[in-house]
Amino acid sequence: MTGAGPLLLGVRHHGPGSARAVRAALDAARPAAVLIEGPPEADALIPLAADPELRPPVALLAHAVDEPGRSAFWPFAAFSPEWVAVRWALEHGVPARFIDLPAAHTLAWGAELPSAEGESEAAEGEQVRVDPLAALAGAAGYDDPERWWEDAVEHRGAGERDPFAPFEALAEAMGALRERYGAGGRPRDLVREAQMRLRLRAARKEFGDTVAVVCGAWHVPALRERTTLTADRALLKGLPKVKTELTWVPWTHRRLARSSGYGAGIDSPGWYGHLFHAPDRPVERWLTKVAGLLREEDRIVSSAHVIEAVRLADTLAAMRGRPLPGLGETTDAVRAVMCEGSDVPLALVHDRLVVGDVLGEVPESAPAVPLQRDLGRQQRSLRLRPEALERELELDLRGDTDAGRSRLLHRLRLLGIGWGELGSSRGSTGTFRETWRLRWEPELSVRVAEAGVWGTTVAAAARAKAEADAADTGALADVTALAERCLLAGLPDALPAVMRALADRAALDTDVGHLAQALPALVRSLRYGDVRGTDTHALSDVAAALAERVFVGLPPACTALDSDAAEQMRGHVDAVHTSVGLLGEALGSATGTDPGAASGTGGAAGAAGGTDADGAGSDGAEGTGSGEAAGVGAAADMGTAPTTTVGTGESAAATPAPGAGGGVASSPAVGADRSAGAAAPSHAGGGAAAASVPGASGSPVSAPAPAADGGTVSPPDPGAGAGVTTAPAPGIGGTVPSVPGGPAPGIGESMPPGPEGPDRVRRLRGLRRRWRGVLRGLAGRDAVAGVVRGRAVRLLMDEGELGAGEAARLMGVALSRGTPPVEAAAWIEGFVGGGGGLLLVHDERLLGLVDSWLTGVPAEAFTDVLPLLRRTFAAYDPGVRRTLGELVRRGPGEQSDPGARGLTAPGFGVEPDAGRADAVRPVLRLLLGIATEEKNLTGVGV
Repeated sequence: MTGAGPLLLGVRHHGPGSARAVRAALDAARPAAVLIEGPPEADALIPLAADPELRPPVALLAHAVDEPGRSAFWPFAAFSPEWVAVRWALEHGVPARFIDLPAAHTLAWGAELPSAEGESEAAEGEQVRVDPLAALAGAAGYDDPERWWEDAVEHRGAGERDPFAPFEALAEAMGALRERYGAGGRPRDLVREAQMRLRLRAARKEFGDTVAVVCGAWHVPALRERTTLTADRALLKGLPKVKTELTWVPWTHRRLARSSGYGAGIDSPGWYGHLFHAPDRPVERWLTKVAGLLREEDRIVSSAHVIEAVRLADTLAAMRGRPLPGLGETTDAVRAVMCEGSDVPLALVHDRLVVGDVLGEVPESAPAVPLQRDLGRQQRSLRLRPEALERELELDLRGDTDAGRSRLLHRLRLLGIGWGELGSSRGSTGTFRETWRLRWEPELSVRVAEAGVWGTTVAAAARAKAEADAADTGALADVTALAERCLLAGLPDALPAVMRALADRAALDTDVGHLAQALPALVRSLRYGDVRGTDTHALSDVAAALAERVFVGLPPACTALDSDAAEQMRGHVDAVHTSVGLLGEALGSATGTDPGAASGTGGAAGAAGGTDADGAGSDGAEGTGSGEAAGVGAAADMGTAPTTTVGTGESAAATPAPGAGGGVASSPAVGADRSAGAAAPSHAGGGAAAASVPGASGSPVSAPAPAADGGTVSPPDPGAGAGVTTAPAPGIGGTVPSVPGGPAPGIGESMPPGPEGPDRVRRLRGLRRRWRGVLRGLAGRDAVAGVVRGRAVRLLMDEGELGAGEAARLMGVALSRGTPPVEAAAWIEGFVGGGGGLLLVHDERLLGLVDSWLTGVPAEAFTDVLPLLRRTFAAYDPGVRRTLGELVRRGPGEQSDPGARGLTAPGFGVEPDAGRADAVRPVLRLLLGIATEEKNLTGVGV
């Protein structure tokens, strides 16, 4: 090796033993130039390796200019022989050059990412690909190539007398393998080696024979081979080529691992890094690191454990005939001594130390696309440093810094740069908190380069990408989800293009399922206006228009459905119900009013003698308490005009109730002439009601009460009609049949920004009333699928629109003998499915109906019903199932107190025992710390 000709140093990529041997050989030979396996286009980047801010592991990233996604990496760790050679050349002022196949050919040649040593190309031809280390280990009698390499190279160190001896031995072994296996199943290596010989010839002409070559040991026999210049050039002739750019990017130890898919990867980069950097006593130092990690995880590990683990590792190495304890011996010692035989803490040691999460750093002076530089500036200003180890980040959007972090992460997600993954916030359901899981992967540098085509800054690129996605997205739900992402990312300038795309898609989409899927994301977006300071005025109009179209199209879409389609439609009904509630809350917070109010004063009137689901009057008045008059809107599907309670009190009687203006409002229930199809109108935003305001003398004085929209509330006109009408809606596609409550706001019409107008407020706030009318229509139609009818009744009960008696009547109809058992079981699934077991627990009338129906199911139909019932009741909590079982065993309705409402748990009385409660009051005072205060208040008249 020291005679005539270049110094060929064959190495194992990312081998610390090879790295130490390379340094020793270069110190001894003092070559005039150092040639290194790598893309020649990176020669201009070599001086950056001397920058102290460039800290390995790093990688050379090459990507096609016109197609940044076509890229390749050449990784370097601190213990990589190539990195040691680069650093030696820079420290000694010696030219260093890369001699492998240019990246322009590599990227154009194949789709796979090649590594510096060519280990990652796909096997070509019929020859089996050969693993040189495995072949040599097998010849030496080893079944583990890594163990053989440790014994033969890592534990032996560089030759003290002859620093070139390890390279001579390895070159001889590789020569024997090349004679037997030829290219070893790597035809591309022949082209790469021809390029290396050409570069080596050019260097010898420039520097003479005092040239050192650091390359994979597999290539050394090919570089020694005597070939003609013409033959080498013939191999390179006609290769495809693309324009490329190269730069340094951070890399991680985890990406050096073979498990990551890297062809030249190693099993234990963290362990190899320790071996390279440890000045002495590597086993003792390693086990000390392990003990420190386990103690950080609250494991009981002392210095005695470390001493005993060292002794055990040395003993195992001696018994196995190894020169020094290797990773296998230290791992066995850690498992036995520090982990008490458990593999659970040992997995943590392997993940954190054996592999590791070390992330390299690259200086700002390294070449980068403008988008990468802007991202770096924002990361520094927001103190959001990239880290290889996954970490959780809690953000409070009320602070400027956290709000900026949230916008940055959401914008990166729009660009396809998945630095962070959004999770669910712990301990808070508000929109002002976010939880992110962050982890920086080297491949994200490629994603940043790809996204650079959209703009030079993160904000501009995200906006351009959102506008392009809006034009290309076909599904309506995807467009609404894009609108939500734009709001999260703080991109109001991108919303006009998204809204235009939404209007176009919605105008052409008549599928109610698609509309129902699109509504939730759009309504969720309205909640971000307060916290993020985004104007969601236009979104409220779009959401209301979509909701109106769903209201009109949902009843016919729920008929003639099979079981799968019915179950899917039930999910749509749930989604729309939740969306309508959120929409009302969002609009109420935006206007400063109660979104559920059915009148100008924010109260709720129960409909005395209101309309049932089938048009019949109910027995007595059921107070709704939800801010809406019971029964409103049902005429759209029943063909009857509902009776509307006019006024603002909290009961159907004409009792004084607080008005919006601070006075006392009188709210009589106004009846409706059902034969004439007329009903008294509801004052949902601009109506009027008589209010009594206390005068100066304390007696009530009749005066108009202010409405929620700033107008006045005047007495109702009993003769006003409120039937079903078809009004021209400025919505998508022309006129839309509207349910009582006014026309739907259109997506196509432009609403002026600023304060909410009275007409607009009235239309938007009437959505919940109209939705309840749709639910009543679904609950009373026999043609609607049973699971949907049952769910509609359940939702009306949850909203307070149906009393328990009315729900029991509807259940009795659904479970009557004339209903097929499968259809009845589907109704039950819709009514009590999804956590509805408490309804049966607290209302034994409903449980009795279910029990009676179930016991009457014919034997031949029971097998068809059982899967549905099992699916329904299996979703209940164990406590609910246990209580239902106790009730069924006892018999529903057989309580000791027939007048008691609801269920009492077994072992408890119907009414509380005051005497027993008084006995525990002193203990409760002591626990709550209020005993002293109550003593001090004795006799004060409290």
